[in-house]
Amino acid sequence: MARATKRNPRTPRKNSTIHFQQLRYAVAAADHGSFRAAAEMLKVQQVTVSRCVRQLEKAVGTRIFDRYSGGVRASQFGRSFLRVARSIMEQADSLENSGRMTERGESGRLAIGFYTSISAGSLLALLVEYKQQFPQVDIQMIERSKDRLTTALRNQAVDAAIVTGEGALPGARSMPLWSERIMAVLPAGHRLAESQTVSWTDLSGETLLLGRRDPGPAIHECLLANLLCLEDRPKIEWHDATRETLRSLVGAFPRIGLTLESSLGTNSEDIVYREIRDGAGSTRIGLSVSWRAENESPALANFLKLLKRRYPSPS
Repeated sequence: MARATKRNPRTPRKNSTIHFQQLRYAVAAADHGSFRAAAEMLKVQQVTVSRCVRQLEKAVGTRIFDRYSGGVRASQFGRSFLRVARSIMEQADSLENSGRMTERGESGRLAIGFYTSISAGSLLALLVEYKQQFPQVDIQMIERSKDRLTTALRNQAVDAAIVTGEGALPGARSMPLWSERIMAVLPAGHRLAESQTVSWTDLSGETLLLGRRDPGPAIHECLLANLLCLEDRPKIEWHDATRETLRSLVGAFPRIGLTLESSLGTNSEDIVYREIRDGAGSTRIGLSVSWRAENESPALANFLKLLKRRYPSPS
């Protein structure tokens, strides 16, 4: 008859499991020097702490504490074990706190699509205020054309898209935001540079540089609405170029550029900026934010709350 193999009592049992609560009780016992004091701090019975520590010692296969009449102290193994246990608890607490912050929208990621300039103006002020309120949120700015932002929003590559016009992008909800003046970008020696403002009719007979990228198309629509007669409309040169490139072309050739005020560059000896005005005053283009209704990001929800406070809808 085969003899039963005697198990070493210090050998951990197969499939033994260490529970997080056992680690917390063991660390509390080490901090307070006794199971009784640990139990009082944890607001549980002393026998509960004692039992959890015994189960933990059985799981690791050796003593974590030396017992004596005045309480407990960590064994040689226990000291190194408890250092690891504290690290685990700190990381777990950090994960738990991070989860709560993410749920409240106080941490995480917020991707904002745009094609207006962020060097100055309303968008920059908005980002600064949001970052001050939620410093742990990682803001990612993605500059794309309006069509590409529509795709990015649909694919959830961006959480929100700030675009010209007050209508929502396809498949999205929207909220009107601020508006920006249309500005003429003129060579310094141009005849219109002598005036402080430029009217739409002043552009008759001129050659305008417009970008195929936004906000070029929106500015073109505004021009057509203000110059209904074909004879009054200027010649348009379309370029698939950035705002900076178009500004450089204005300085190099006798052309006029049109842009939004947030896109104005630094002062230059070669070019000047003049406000475009119509019969009612400044000609402005509104901007709006679009987002997907099914996007449940708490960071996005806080961003939209901030927008509603800054740009309340007229009642």
